[in-house]
Amino acid sequence: MVNCSLCSSKRMLTALVFILLFIHPGHAQSCSEGFAYDRRARQCIDVDECRTTPDACRGDMRCVNQNGGYLCIPRGLYNQPHRPEVPALPEPVYPDTSAGTGSYSDTFQPGPPRSVEPSYPRVRGTAPCILGYSLAEDGTCNDIDECETNSHHCNPTQVCLNTAGGYTCSCSEGYWLIGGQCQDIDECRYGYCQQLCANVAGSYSCSCNPGYELNPDGRTCEDVDECDEEPCSHGCFNTYGSFMCNCDEGFELAADGTTCMDLDECSFSEFLCQNRCVNTPGSFTCVCPSGYYVYEDGRSCEDYNECETGNNSCSAEQVCFNFQGGFTCLDPLRCPPPYVEVSDNQCMCYTENPQCRDKPFTILYRHMDLSSGRVVPADIFQMQATTRYPGAFYIFQVKSGNDGREFYMRQTSNVSATLVLTRPVKGPKVVVLDLEMVTVNNVINFRGSSIIRLTIYVSEHPF
Repeated sequence: MVNCSLCSSKRMLTALVFILLFIHPGHAQSCSEGFAYDRRARQCIDVDECRTTPDACRGDMRCVNQNGGYLCIPRGLYNQPHRPEVPALPEPVYPDTSAGTGSYSDTFQPGPPRSVEPSYPRVRGTAPCILGYSLAEDGTCNDIDECETNSHHCNPTQVCLNTAGGYTCSCSEGYWLIGGQCQDIDECRYGYCQQLCANVAGSYSCSCNPGYELNPDGRTCEDVDECDEEPCSHGCFNTYGSFMCNCDEGFELAADGTTCMDLDECSFSEFLCQNRCVNTPGSFTCVCPSGYYVYEDGRSCEDYNECETGNNSCSAEQVCFNFQGGFTCLDPLRCPPPYVEVSDNQCMCYTENPQCRDKPFTILYRHMDLSSGRVVPADIFQMQATTRYPGAFYIFQVKSGNDGREFYMRQTSNVSATLVLTRPVKGPKVVVLDLEMVTVNNVINFRGSSIIRLTIYVSEHPF
């Protein structure tokens, strides 16, 4: 390869001709580039640049003089390098000032430089073409493709590139020349890829992290909107490099992170519904027992009043009585003998009737409802005297029906008392209590009693 200071960075095997302009001081006569004027011969002669130019060729290059120039030729390319014999440049002759006037004529006009046949190095024989060219049949010099003929001297790791009159050794793309060898460039080391990089011989490959895709430039990465492919059962939220799934109310995200499972709200608490909770997809429903309906809050149960709505089976003669969770049909009052009916709900036994002796003077019928398991103690009913006599006092007591000792009478004044629930009563059941008010008048030596027959309908549920 040619290696000289005036060559380009490419290593080219070619003949480089350097032409020097020589003008002798004091003369107006000038010669073509590469020639100098000889005063003795009165003509222009070739300049031997190989002798006059320091380091005309560098490295392992040999300088070969030519008429009007010179060549730098690798020494190893020739079996018998030939150096043309060129006459040495004579020393310039100056006028002898001691023998004359000390001047010389400068009016001499020489003819054109004589034609000198160019001399070239002989490469393995005589060739009329310069180095790097071969003589064709038509007499022209054609460029020799050293890469094609495999006559180049490129390193096995290098690539031969043919040039006019020579060739150059280069490295393939993805390699660089280090120490005369083509070594792979590790593009990953220099951040060619935005995310992931895999170096390969002479090249590199970029890839992206999960959730990103490679842009057309082959280097940068762009976030993938996974939500476009609808990977989630319900809602999807795209993030950089990934995505998140969310679920509608009443659902929870499964372990796979994409599907939504129904949330069993009923398992959270037994107090979610007043009666019974039924799970539904994404929600729940509160169910009330027969005789109730779900209140506006959607959780509590409200008694359905069959008597007001007319949704009952009572006859025209009967009276519909509503209680928590149901109703009952009350038959018309029939007073047992010797009692006679004095109103719709009261029976009386007159003192004139001997059968009424030792019997309560009146029996008043009352009805009420009571929730099962009601918190105790609780005041549930009040009783008081309607007729007061001077000098009389009153005694209140539960005369019958209190077999389980769930009730007792607490006197609140001289003429009144309150029925107190002392123990929870579980329904459904019907409790009939005779609440007695005893009237005592010592002034007239009188003792009598009146009864309130209280029927309590205890509901099945605590609401």
